[in-house]
Amino acid sequence: MDPITLGIIVAIGLIVLMAIGTPIAFALGGVSLLALLYDRGLPELTYFGETFFDRIAEFGFVAIPMFILMGAAVASSPTGRDLYRSLDLWMGRLPGGLAVSNIGACSIFAALSGSSPATCAAIGKMGIPEMRTRGYPDGVAAGCIAAGGTLGILIPPSVTMIIYGISTETSIGRLFIAGVVPGFMLAGLFMIWTMIACKMAGGYNNPLAASAEKLKENIKQNVDSNMKALVRVLPFLGVVAGILFALYGGVATPSEAAGVGAFLCLALAILIYRMWQLGPIKLIMRDSLRESVMIMLVIATAEVFAYALSSMFITQTVAAAIADLEVNRWVLMGVINLFLLVAGFFLPPVAVIVMTAPILLPIILAADFDPYWFAVILTINLEIGLITPPVGLNLFIIKGIAPDISLRDILMGSLPYALCMVLGILLLCLFPGIALWLPNLIMG
Repeated sequence: MDPITLGIIVAIGLIVLMAIGTPIAFALGGVSLLALLYDRGLPELTYFGETFFDRIAEFGFVAIPMFILMGAAVASSPTGRDLYRSLDLWMGRLPGGLAVSNIGACSIFAALSGSSPATCAAIGKMGIPEMRTRGYPDGVAAGCIAAGGTLGILIPPSVTMIIYGISTETSIGRLFIAGVVPGFMLAGLFMIWTMIACKMAGGYNNPLAASAEKLKENIKQNVDSNMKALVRVLPFLGVVAGILFALYGGVATPSEAAGVGAFLCLALAILIYRMWQLGPIKLIMRDSLRESVMIMLVIATAEVFAYALSSMFITQTVAAAIADLEVNRWVLMGVINLFLLVAGFFLPPVAVIVMTAPILLPIILAADFDPYWFAVILTINLEIGLITPPVGLNLFIIKGIAPDISLRDILMGSLPYALCMVLGILLLCLFPGIALWLPNLIMG
């Protein structure tokens, strides 16, 4: 059978399995197994098992559960609440100040957790009810949290950047630092749109505070408690700064830095918030184990899926077709962006990176694009997939937090932020230095 036709059949099978609710890892594994049996027969089952276990046996992947444990220690403690209250104190007077505070909290929490779902859930549980109480439209309240949560895979330390670095054999430290400026640029674009949306909606002040005098009185009463909350958050930010310094300075490998960071965040959560009971610690470990296993399963089955596509010459055919396009390199980049965007609609970021990054990297290098710049472009494309159907993980997290907000309102509130990400990609294409200036400055 023609490789392209076979690839279309495999893609349809994968979409059908996901549409009926099959978990991503099992859908990828099942389609891969059937494809290999069709193409190579029963002897290929040996390579299925070897590929599955060999992929997740790489030492570099030790950093993933450690960073997830670090994020769970932060997410399961009141750190998110304290961060949220502190930012509300400083940004509350802006138009739509509470919504802007939520995006700021998502940006910083992303650096603490490295996970989009964790960021979205931790800030959303506090931010959405508070915004709705103060009269914010449901779409704005849901959209700013859903979009802010996507920053977790771009602002370092990022699990997806680790996976990209291992898949393409590029420097994880340089990848991390390449995401810093673009991450905060996106946060700035989100804040600008949030203020515009709140102005257009005409409702962003607390209806309970009828007068400016009462609002000032409420702020004064909360200043002391909010400053104390900020002091409690600072040690966690110090841990993140220390991890980044260790990585960029060559003091430690990503796995070593992740292990130390996880231990310190867990110890800080226990000491600062007095989480001495066994229950909260078990909760942190359970959440870490659950997410780590899910990610590692997706990585393993995505690798098997990539192997199946490669063995049937599907990936080589597609890559050759892209490489043979006799077009301007920016048109080529547009085609690749469109491909990544569509892939992100159906697959989680981890699966897309494992399957596509090793294939696309040679094409990117041949077109004279920087691989670290491309990592940021790829990540932003996958961020868009987190807030767009049919998968849209962050949309469903918001739906779980606020079940009385319709999925349509959540989606409509999130789409303008997806356009902000598209604008971010365009800015990065026009000014690659946004991603490359800081790593070149620090690491040469």
